[in-house]
Amino acid sequence: MKRTIIHIDEEKCNGCGACIPNCPEGAMQVVDSKARLISDLFCDGLGACIGHCPQGAISTEEREAEAYDEKRVMANIVKQGPNVVAAHLEHLKSHNQMKYYNEAREYCHEKNIPLSEKKEEHMHEHGACPGAATRTIDKNRAAAKDGSGTRQSALTHWPVQLHLMSPMAPAYQGADVVLSADCVAYAYGDFHKDWLKGKALAIACPKLDEGQETWGEKITALIDHANINTLTVLTMEVPCCRGLLAMAQAAAKKAARKIPVKSVVISLDGAKLSEEWV
Repeated sequence: MKRTIIHIDEEKCNGCGACIPNCPEGAMQVVDSKARLISDLFCDGLGACIGHCPQGAISTEEREAEAYDEKRVMANIVKQGPNVVAAHLEHLKSHNQMKYYNEAREYCHEKNIPLSEKKEEHMHEHGACPGAATRTIDKNRAAAKDGSGTRQSALTHWPVQLHLMSPMAPAYQGADVVLSADCVAYAYGDFHKDWLKGKALAIACPKLDEGQETWGEKITALIDHANINTLTVLTMEVPCCRGLLAMAQAAAKKAARKIPVKSVVISLDGAKLSEEWV
């Protein structure tokens, strides 16, 4: 069958092995000083390992590959302990792979393996990247008390990077979402006041970010499963930013639910050039 699966560029790979612990499915090993995909069967193609390769040697591709088998993957994962099981479940859920997620939970029930929801929610505290842990930020921050008049941040949740955020995080449920190119917040002086206040945020760079294959899936999941109300896409006037809007529009078109999508373009000197529903 043809499906998305990991590809390793052997010329770039230096065999450091940083990807291996970030593939709990057990699809990768270092062989002959190079990272190798040793089993199509175990690779889910979602790219958890991509961001952990310092050489940028890992990407995804669509090719003929043996069908992924969640039950056989779980047989390997449970040997690694409850925290790895929790990390795997969170990985599947954050990519909206609910079929595999439900199969993984079913396997655990069949084998009488206890599932700790607390461990699943806080698995980042037990070995995975702390910066990717879903957190809610107090909306009612006290105003600055030093008399400086410092404007308070309007950010209500973490993480915000599109690669790291989960569409199932509480902050996105029923929210108005802003999808912003990274540079917008630096160019537009009142970003928090004018665009972020009262909204949930996701950020990305359509020129430099890798692993963009999952972006559309996450936006579609925000629409269909998080039931967001609106999506506002903020981009810079430079051509390389246009891909972010195109991706968002394609994902919105693919979604079963239909929501309003707004495009806002910011100039290099921080002015709003256009604002329209698309």
